[in-house]
Amino acid sequence: MTHKPRPRPDSPQLMTDDRRELQGLARRFAREVVLPIANELDPVEGQFPPELVAQMGEMGFFGILIPEEYGGLGLGVFEYCLVAEELGRAWMSVAGLLARGNGMGGGFSPEQEARLLPKVATGEYLGAFALSEAEAGSDVANIRCRAERADDGSGDWLITGTKMWCTYADQADYLVLFARTATDPDPAKRHRGISAFLVEKERGTFPERVTGTAARKIGYFGWKTWELAFDGLRLPADALLGEEGRGFYQAVSGLEVGRAHTAARSIGPAQAALEDSLAYLHAREQFGHPLADFQHLRFTVADMAAQIEASRQLMYHVCTLIDPGHRASQEAAMVKYLAAEMSEKVTSQAVQIHGGAGYTKDFAVERHWRDARLTKIFEGSSEIQLRIVSDELLGR
Repeated sequence: MTHKPRPRPDSPQLMTDDRRELQGLARRFAREVVLPIANELDPVEGQFPPELVAQMGEMGFFGILIPEEYGGLGLGVFEYCLVAEELGRAWMSVAGLLARGNGMGGGFSPEQEARLLPKVATGEYLGAFALSEAEAGSDVANIRCRAERADDGSGDWLITGTKMWCTYADQADYLVLFARTATDPDPAKRHRGISAFLVEKERGTFPERVTGTAARKIGYFGWKTWELAFDGLRLPADALLGEEGRGFYQAVSGLEVGRAHTAARSIGPAQAALEDSLAYLHAREQFGHPLADFQHLRFTVADMAAQIEASRQLMYHVCTLIDPGHRASQEAAMVKYLAAEMSEKVTSQAVQIHGGAGYTKDFAVERHWRDARLTKIFEGSSEIQLRIVSDELLGR
């Protein structure tokens, strides 16, 4: 007789009926829609089908954080992370796709919000960030891509330079591009003079005078990640997002939400790897016994489950700080660090539990492992998170 573990209890003060309903909806969608697509496309490095994006839009997933007045759900970061974790259990890439809607319009003017956010909420208008460069990853202040006024008196901008790690840049309907419009002679103030721009484009193409080279990734499939080259891209004067020279602050303003979201993306694959391991331990026999009878393996999955739950509860705590507007830079860095480190460890343990089978593409644990490894790098590496926390504790 196969033992069925009891359902995991939820924190009653946090998991309201509405949140449970949304979580259940996302879980069913992940299992019934996303997982079969992931199992089919990840091994061949395929891209998300348009139907998947459309379905996510119909379910309101791109508008979780968008106010109801613009057609969104008007919910908080807590709900956003609940959905991200569930999608990440099926395919971490789809949990990342969630952010191509939610949170992308942070620099929009009121007029742009009214015009564009209703389309963002339905998935008709999805974005991508063009922020990082070869010499400006975590060091955002080192951006060298330039935006200069055209000399014809039009007020238009000309963009020249390169960008790295622009995931979904080809399929997005717009880019949020960060470029230098001025250079402060004081090295301590080099973060000044960076501005943000809205680059509207046709889905599936790059604008004229922009070329892309796809990165040769080892995971995070379903979409492509690009190096972009800008050779005099011309943008209208009103493409500037927010105040000129204040782009650095726009870039870092959403970091707490981004780190909580990445924690959710880390927990999802880890939870999936645990569930796959439990099923495998019951199905696989050695020496006349199911693997689930061997104490070392039992202790391994117990450790995996404990680490996942600890990260999840810290993520819930961080979300409850962010949603009312409390400062949570230290806590957000902590949960991003712990969840990412946990995810790589837990998914690696899952591969080990599966033995040789875990090192094949016949089981999804290798996908969870590859994707989990990225969580320690993007949205600020583990080392950057430790820097943030230590600065909070000890001073800069």
